[in-house]
This record gives sequence, C-alpha cells and structure tokens, in this order.
Amino acid sequence: MKVMLHTDRTGQLMVYVAKKDLEEVVVQQTQVEDAHIFTLANGWELSITGLTEPFKTPQTIQAKRLK
Repeated sequence: MKVMLHTDRTGQLMVYVAKKDLEEVVVQQTQVEDAHIFTLANGWELSITGLTEPFKTPQTIQAKRLK
C-alpha cells in the first residue's frame, strides 16, 4: 500500500494511508536488515524498504502491513 510519511508541527513523524483515510503517529521505529519497521499509535506495523537515513519528509512510499 502507498503511504505518506510527514512531520507534524510538533516534529512527530506521521503516516497517512489515503485508501483507509488514516493518519497516525509513529510511536516506534526499528530497523531489520534492509527494512524499517514503523509501529503506529493504533497498533499497526508497517515495513518499508529503501529508506535512507536521514529520510526526508514529506514523501510517498510503498509499505507492507505486518499486523
């Protein structure tokens, strides 16, 4: 699914999923091999490959929902 990463006014990293009309705060980030795992405030975990540190926002990228 396509998601948009952006930063809100307070500097929090946010994820917006247009097809679900969902916008959530990223509460945890981990790196596993070549993927970043983002845990959202609603409990979703998204796997995103190909991000380089530091990543720029806003950007639209492909993500895979883990749970």
